[in-house]
Amino acid sequence: MSWLLIGKLTLLSVAAFGVDAVALSKRQCSAALNDATIVANQLQSHYYNAATGQYNDGELWTDANTLEDLHNLMLATGNNDYGSVADASYLGRAALNPGTDWNTFLGGSNDDAQWIILALWKIADYKAARGLDSSAYKSSAAKIYDIVVGQWDITCGGGVWWSTAHTYKNAITNELFLLTSASGYLRSGNKTYLDNANKEWDWLRQTGMRGSDGLFNDGLDLGTCKNNGQTTWTYNQAVVASGLGALYAAIGNSSLLDQAEISLDATMSSSLTDNGILRESCDDAAAGGSTCDHDQQIFKGIWTKHVQYYLDSAKDSSRTAKYSSFLGSQYSAVTHYGMNAVHDIGSVWYAPDQGGSQWQPEASASGLEAIISAAKYGPC
Repeated sequence: MSWLLIGKLTLLSVAAFGVDAVALSKRQCSAALNDATIVANQLQSHYYNAATGQYNDGELWTDANTLEDLHNLMLATGNNDYGSVADASYLGRAALNPGTDWNTFLGGSNDDAQWIILALWKIADYKAARGLDSSAYKSSAAKIYDIVVGQWDITCGGGVWWSTAHTYKNAITNELFLLTSASGYLRSGNKTYLDNANKEWDWLRQTGMRGSDGLFNDGLDLGTCKNNGQTTWTYNQAVVASGLGALYAAIGNSSLLDQAEISLDATMSSSLTDNGILRESCDDAAAGGSTCDHDQQIFKGIWTKHVQYYLDSAKDSSRTAKYSSFLGSQYSAVTHYGMNAVHDIGSVWYAPDQGGSQWQPEASASGLEAIISAAKYGPC
């Protein structure tokens, strides 16, 4: 039975009971995948503009995440429902054009660049799994990675700049560099990627961006090269974990998994949750309260997606069991509180919408990510 049809008591029961590590396996839950397909179909029909290859009211980096999500879904289900989307998308057209000027395309954004790398790799994975040519996507990802590498310098002791304007060094750009470097090594065997991953983690862990609460904040004050005390967002806590998971897969140092779980565990026990459900500081179910912007609306789903990636790398049933119920609770919240009658998903998960939830493609993609991750690692 689909979770869309189960009563709201499920939300409480999933949060209340643990999962037996012995019984838990890396199976895909068909009910969750059915729900994910319903949401993805609505996302594509309601927001996707086939003429431009973009999502109406979307952004480049969130569109990249959404393309990644569609391909994650197809890899999980084994179907080809969205198999033509990549090549026809704005990003796909650029990837298939050998003359694309990626510096211009990226607009100087080093974090956006790396979200795009992840999307290109996922599209390549899907194509390879279907016996299709994925070389243009892998080649484009390599070109973009080289651009990002050039944005590392010794300001504040190291790190990649948020943009080519060199005005900010932040957590997400460098967490992504850890992930793309470690993953790039696993994909290519090129030791330069591994060297970059080790260098990034050596720098990132001593910056002070992770506070005493275990959470990474937004970035550094360039005047002092210290934690700037800005907002802690959900996605920062999981992207670092997926990066550390990939580095663990590369070198086998299990202490990296322990480091990853500092921030994952802190997320689940901090102000980033409300009654066990992820909640950004800008989320408010009530009308007239604070609202999350387009970027912020996708953060929670990215947290769930990168927990999935972390668990993929960790390959440890006890670690999987630790997060399974929480992932299941997010799925239940998305379908019971976040979803409307036409299967669009709003930005607020922690409570029923009272006029404050935002209804845009980023929010819908975020909910889709939560369902896909629960299909693999949540209770079924």
